[in-house]
Amino acid sequence: MLAHRGLAVGAPENTLLAFARALAAGATHLETDVHASADGVAILSHDPDLFRLTGRRVRIDQLTASELARIDLGESQTFATLAAALEAFPEARFNIDIKAAAAAVPAIEAIRDARAERRVLIGSFSNARRRAVVRRLPGVVTSVSSRGAVIATWAGALGLRRVVRLALRDVQAVQLPVRVLGVRTTSRRVMAAFHSAGVEVHIWTINDPAEMMRLLDAGVDGIVSDRADIALGVLSRRASLSREPI
Repeated sequence: MLAHRGLAVGAPENTLLAFARALAAGATHLETDVHASADGVAILSHDPDLFRLTGRRVRIDQLTASELARIDLGESQTFATLAAALEAFPEARFNIDIKAAAAAVPAIEAIRDARAERRVLIGSFSNARRRAVVRRLPGVVTSVSSRGAVIATWAGALGLRRVVRLALRDVQAVQLPVRVLGVRTTSRRVMAAFHSAGVEVHIWTINDPAEMMRLLDAGVDGIVSDRADIALGVLSRRASLSREPI
């Protein structure tokens, strides 16, 4: 289970408090997003600007890390750096979405400085951004970008497993919504094609317990959820059912 932007229930998303609450609920994997500040620091933020969270029409890359650290997001939280998150939660695994080209180098530096190469997964909608990070972090795991996801999903639906393997040859995971351009990513045929290529399948963003259970029954390896508390409850109930005598 991947805690999407932490557990933002009574805590602002992508903050140290949201991550702490996700881990307290039992999560081991934290999903987050990285932009770069004006002075080249990796900042945790889904959006490129502050408007949705603060009402201010200013971009992350227009402010320094120090300026961002002084912005109140609520609950005594502010914009966190990737370095601070990796240091604060040394046992947690991070799923990091590189949201901007300028964030690639700062993210690499933060991961190297924390010696966190073995506990991060790098993803990006942009294959160029993803590869820019992966090339400089040997051995780091990564998920497929948008173009590869479309190719692999459609090829899987058509039974073209060789094409699926080629599309996924340099990644360890696919992280997808339940449908890609109308094709269901968790159909038996597509799931079998993904798994035959040797990758894990993570589906986002799922907050409904019944849907979580359906996806687990379909064989997905990970669920990305805003509600880590609910998802972990589903996993616990599922484990209990599997232990009950027939």
